[in-house]
Amino acid sequence: MNKRPLYFDYAATTPVDERVIKVMIECLGFNGNFGNPASSSHAFGQQARQSVELARRQVAELVGATPEQIVWTSGATESNNLALKGVAQARGAADGHIITSQIEHKAILDTARQLQQAGVAVTYLVPDADGLITPQAVSEAMREDTFLVSLMLVNNELGTVNDIPAIGQVVRERQALFHVDAAQGAGKVAIDLAEWPVDLMSFSAHKLYGPKGIGALYVGPRAQQRVLAQIHGGGHEGGLRSGTLATHQIVAMGEAFALASAAFAEEKTRIVVLRERLLDQLLGMPGVRLNGSPEQRIPHTLSLTFSEGEFNSTALLASIAFSATSACNSASNTPSHVLLALGHDARSAGRTIRLSLGRFTTEQDIDQAAQLIKAACASAPAFWQ
Repeated sequence: MNKRPLYFDYAATTPVDERVIKVMIECLGFNGNFGNPASSSHAFGQQARQSVELARRQVAELVGATPEQIVWTSGATESNNLALKGVAQARGAADGHIITSQIEHKAILDTARQLQQAGVAVTYLVPDADGLITPQAVSEAMREDTFLVSLMLVNNELGTVNDIPAIGQVVRERQALFHVDAAQGAGKVAIDLAEWPVDLMSFSAHKLYGPKGIGALYVGPRAQQRVLAQIHGGGHEGGLRSGTLATHQIVAMGEAFALASAAFAEEKTRIVVLRERLLDQLLGMPGVRLNGSPEQRIPHTLSLTFSEGEFNSTALLASIAFSATSACNSASNTPSHVLLALGHDARSAGRTIRLSLGRFTTEQDIDQAAQLIKAACASAPAFWQ
């Protein structure tokens, strides 16, 4: 069997932690906690409901929310759709204005375009040179009819971190709702929704060592009664998201968030050391450039552009699992819309790789990856000229 490549694509997805797998398996099979959480008349359903509510508390605790503010969804994409479409439709009018940015995830951009087709005006903010959306840019884009602003906490390609508390204050002063896509931020950035002026926030389990297919939407006090359900049938989750709750996935997401909370400081310190070790070896190469703010970022995600020349990325893919862009852009084989918004052309975007580190990355992985990247450059003589 061929040796698997080094894994440097944690921003696309993370492997499920073995401790998470254990609690998930315990909710499967006849001898497990398999009951329907909505079946309140017997012990099977009651036990499942208790596990679901424990998981709700675990997710809430990581982000400074209260359990009743957490709504289960199938992932951040559904959470984003519920937030944007739900708020727009709850207004009862096909007009108004929302603000987002050019460098959001496609789950936001495509949803915003759907709202445009329905008559909502949308402003797509241009990031600054550091790949950030500033509070001033948001303030200048606000209109009298702006009812929603949606921006990500951590950019999924660059790893840059927006100043969400400052932006939220601008939005709140204008009486609009503020939604934040935190799929890449939970467990990596200290989030405090009890203090942050944020009304809606999206989360995904598979970005944080949980399973795919489960996520959550935080719905704060100002957003309650201002979000319209997108999936109907049964009135689950306070009427916001119908469907039988997937106990095994929900329990797994809760455990993943609890583990992230327990190891938050230690894990961040470890990843910083690994990031610096990698950059020390790569940024010394001719023409290598880090995309995005060098300071206002998480340590986990790096976007590196190589200078003009034939960078042998095809050979590199056999030995390192990385992305040239986000997973959604990779699937469509198109240049990164994030890099294009930062001023790259298609050619320089094609010479850019995203390396993302995670829980199972080791120093040996870092050193091997650096050596392989250097070898890929050395195999393209034009790179050094």
